Amino acid sequence: METENGRDARVLREAALYVSASADLSTAALRQGNHAQASRPWRRALCELFKLRSLRIILGIFARFLLPQQSAPHSASVDPEDVARFNRLAELWWDKNGKMGILHEINPIRVAYIRDHVRRLIRHDASALNAPADRPLEGVRIADIGCGGGILSESLAQLGAHVTGVDPATNNIAIAKRHAETSGLDIDYRNITAEDLAAAGEQFDAVAALEVIEHVEGPREFVAMLGRLLKPGGLLFLATIDRTTKSYLLAIVAAEYVLGWVPKGTHNHDKFIRPDELSSWVRHGGMREIDRVGMSFQPLTRSWRKSHDTDVNYLMAARKEG
Repeated sequence: METENGRDARVLREAALYVSASADLSTAALRQGNHAQASRPWRRALCELFKLRSLRIILGIFARFLLPQQSAPHSASVDPEDVARFNRLAELWWDKNGKMGILHEINPIRVAYIRDHVRRLIRHDASALNAPADRPLEGVRIADIGCGGGILSESLAQLGAHVTGVDPATNNIAIAKRHAETSGLDIDYRNITAEDLAAAGEQFDAVAALEVIEHVEGPREFVAMLGRLLKPGGLLFLATIDRTTKSYLLAIVAAEYVLGWVPKGTHNHDKFIRPDELSSWVRHGGMREIDRVGMSFQPLTRSWRKSHDTDVNYLMAARKEG
């Protein structure tokens, strides 16, 4: 009789074979220029995965053995295990073909999202949204919380914003400072937590915490604290991942363990956040959601675009009352 562990291993092998075979078939079709055929293996793989009687076993295996376990909370904005992980990965931030490459790919969407909202609601410059301008964010103070190696910070600084980049990982800040110096950019990088910044009484026109909130210990408290960093009428920008089965399969199983787009263990599905949850935390923090949009990957062009699909990656903008 098959044991529970043996059954788990068998189901996991079946799932891996379906996904691996789909990747091989899709690649072969693309090389032959047959884009229509390229998407069919993936559809077949997903169908087979969902037909597996033990799909929940697959999810359980990954949750039990492959995902990082949560540690005791230290502060709302800091998970020590994640800080240690990103310290180890610091040298990878500016390798566009490496493990952080996906952040470079989605960065134009994130930057445009922030730029357009800031110009319309803070600079009151809606008529010029599509006009060429070298520094459309000139004079706007923006805090980049969880700035990592500075990918977003540098892009905003190039648009003229006065950027303060904050990260509790020492190695991240060292990489960010070094890269900004070689790029000729003046960015105020600080190796502190967001709480430290709020305790200092700092306030900004806009605050961005992108791909950060799913890594903190107390997400609701974290959102409220971000609100304290905003001037009245200021804008908060958040980006995270929805907590769905689809996001588990794509953002963890596929992105981390099959395609290797991001380092294994980067995400914990339990810490993903439903958009309506995030919106309610925003309200409790004295802000109002003003926009929500998805970011979807287009496999045939290997590119990202804004979409109405928020089942995996999504952006949210909110405004502080007053």
